[in-house]
Amino acid sequence: MRETLVGIVGPTATGKTATGIELAKRLDGEIVSADSMAVYKGMDIGTAKPTPEERAAAPFHLLDVVNPDEEFSVAEFRGLAECAIADILGRRKLPILVGGTGLYVKAVMGGLNIPAVAPDRQLRGQLKEEAARFGGEYLLERLRAVDPATASRLHPKDLKRIIRALEVYTVVGMPISHFQERAGTTEVAYDVKLFGLTASRPALYKRINRRVDDMIEAGLVEEVRRLLEKGYGPELPSMKGLGYRQIAGYLVGEYDLLTATELLKRDTRRFAKRQFTWFRADPRVHWIDVEGLSAAEVSETIVALLKTKA
Repeated sequence: MRETLVGIVGPTATGKTATGIELAKRLDGEIVSADSMAVYKGMDIGTAKPTPEERAAAPFHLLDVVNPDEEFSVAEFRGLAECAIADILGRRKLPILVGGTGLYVKAVMGGLNIPAVAPDRQLRGQLKEEAARFGGEYLLERLRAVDPATASRLHPKDLKRIIRALEVYTVVGMPISHFQERAGTTEVAYDVKLFGLTASRPALYKRINRRVDDMIEAGLVEEVRRLLEKGYGPELPSMKGLGYRQIAGYLVGEYDLLTATELLKRDTRRFAKRQFTWFRADPRVHWIDVEGLSAAEVSETIVALLKTKA
C-alpha cells in the first residue's frame, strides 16, 4: 500500500502556507515547500517565505537551499523533496507538499519524467561564450537542428532553457522534448490527495494587491537593495522572480516606486492566472473556494475530505 502524500496548490495569495500549517498541526504533519523562489537564501519578503513564527508552528523543508547565484533544477528539487518525504514518513508523520510552482508539484506528485543529466559546467560555459559572441538566435538555431519541438517553444533570449536543452542532447544524445513528451508516464510513488485553493477573480486580485502592499511595507525594497549590493545582479534567474525584477528596476532608476509597485501587482495577477490554468488541468485537484474562510476553516474542510477519500 502506498503512503499518503497531501498536496495544497493553487494561485498565489490564496493562503496555501497558512492552510498547510493548520493542516500540519491537526494531522501531525510536516510541510515540504514546492516554491521555486523559496529555495533561495536571503530572499524572504518577496517570496512570502514563512516567518520564524510560522516555521515554529510547523516543520518546513526545502527552504533556503541555495544562494541566489546558484543554479537549482527541477531534478534537484525532486531528489531533495523525495528525501524529505521519505524522512517524514519514516517518522510516521504526514508529508504535506505546499506551493504554487506547478512543475515542482508535478515532479513529485505527477510522475514527471526528468532526464537525469547533471549540470556540465564546462559545456555551459562554452555555450554561454558562444551566445555572447554570436547571439541567442545562433544557439537557438543549433537547438532547432537537433530538437525542433523544444526550439519552437523558446525565445532567443531564453538562454537558460536553450543551453539546458543543448546540454541534455549533448550528454544523452536525445532531445529534452523526448522526456517531456513522456511526462506522466512514470509511476507515482504516493497515494496523492491534492487540494487546490481558489477564489473569485475580484477577491483574488484584492488579496494580491494587499500582499504586495504588505511586502513593500515589510521592507521589500531594502531586501532587494541588499541583494544587489552583495553582487546578485538583475541578470540572475533568481532576481528575475516576481518582486525582485520590478523593485530592481526601481533601484537602478528605470521608474519610480509607485510604478514598480503597480507593475508587481499586475505581474502577480498574470502569474496567478497562469498558475490556475496549470493546476486546473490536473483532474486530481479538489478545488476549495477560500473566499470568506480562515486558514483553520479551510484546513477543517480538507480534513473532512481526507476522511471521505480514505
